[in-house]
Parts: sequence; structure tokens; C-alpha cells
Amino acid sequence: MTDRTAAVMRTTAETDIEVTLDVDGDGDSTIDTGIGFFDHMLDSFSTHGLFDLTVQCDGDLDIDDHHTVEDVAITLGEAFTEALDDKRGIRRFADRKVPLDEAVASVVVDISGRPYFAFDGEFSQDSVGGMTSHMAQHFCRSLSMNAGLTLHCGVDGENAHHEIEALFKGLARALDDATRIDERRSDVASTKGEL
Repeated sequence: MTDRTAAVMRTTAETDIEVTLDVDGDGDSTIDTGIGFFDHMLDSFSTHGLFDLTVQCDGDLDIDDHHTVEDVAITLGEAFTEALDDKRGIRRFADRKVPLDEAVASVVVDISGRPYFAFDGEFSQDSVGGMTSHMAQHFCRSLSMNAGLTLHCGVDGENAHHEIEALFKGLARALDDATRIDERRSDVASTKGEL
């Protein structure tokens, strides 16, 4: 199997980001975005997806959390695109439903090369640990657009911490499933011949 890794940097007037990704990792992570709860979510994403992930972000947190969360998602999406290359042999589709106490999140993904995002549900509180709850949804949208994912997500619950964490875990598990190599397949999982 080829090495499915990537290193991507993104520098704007709002953020300075470095991301490294190993799709076939062990779930090791080193995360520093300046937002404790977001770091926790990315660490959970790495752990449950078995992705080795480093994220270093210096963002304009004096303004708010928007640019940091959005730009990390953009950079991570670009890293997945780079690491998966022509997507030869991947399973492509996956769906996961993940509970966390009273909350449950559902994630359905197609690594299609055709970005589309849909979200169902609302977060029960406006923010968690310095991260605006709505930014969890925006993270998924930005990841979808930059990794070329068709992504349908939903949450239900009573506690935003649980809802967001279940969402990140579900996203990790679905992407782990969809990026796995199917040993029976030597080509791309598409009648078009490419993704």
C-alpha cells in the first residue's frame, strides 16, 4: 500500500496553520489551536479515526473562533485530498451513528470528489469551552468542501458538549471506514473510472 500521508500549510491574514495527516495511523495526535474544546474534538477525531494528526494553528482568537475553526477544517480537508491521491481502492462510502450519553450523531459520507453538505439538528447550547457550537457544523461543511466529500450529518440531544463530541467521533469513524482499502478492488470505486 502506498504511503497515505500529507503535510499542508495555510497562511492568511487571519490564521497560520500547519497540518500533518497519516490516514493509516494509530490515532496519535498533537493539537494546538488555542481553543481548548476544539483541541479536544480534534484529538477525539484522531483517536477514533485512527488518524495520526498534528495541527498547529495561530489564529485571530482576539476576534472570535470562526477563522481558526474554519481554516483548520479547510487545511485538514486539503490534507485528506492530498493523502488519498487518486482514491484507488478505497471503500468510498460509509455511515456511522455514535451516541454519547443522551446525545446521538449520525454521519453519512461519500468520498465522491463532489462536495455537498447537509446538516439536520440543532445544538442545545450556544457555546462550549470557548468554541461556538455552530462552528462544529461549519467545520464539517468546510471539511466537506475541501476534501471533496458528500457529507450528511445530524445531531440530537440535550447537551452541546455531548452533541458536538458525538459528531466529531461519528465523522472520524465514518471517514476511517470510507478511506479503508478494499483488497478486492484495484481500481477506483466508480463506473466513471475516477473520483
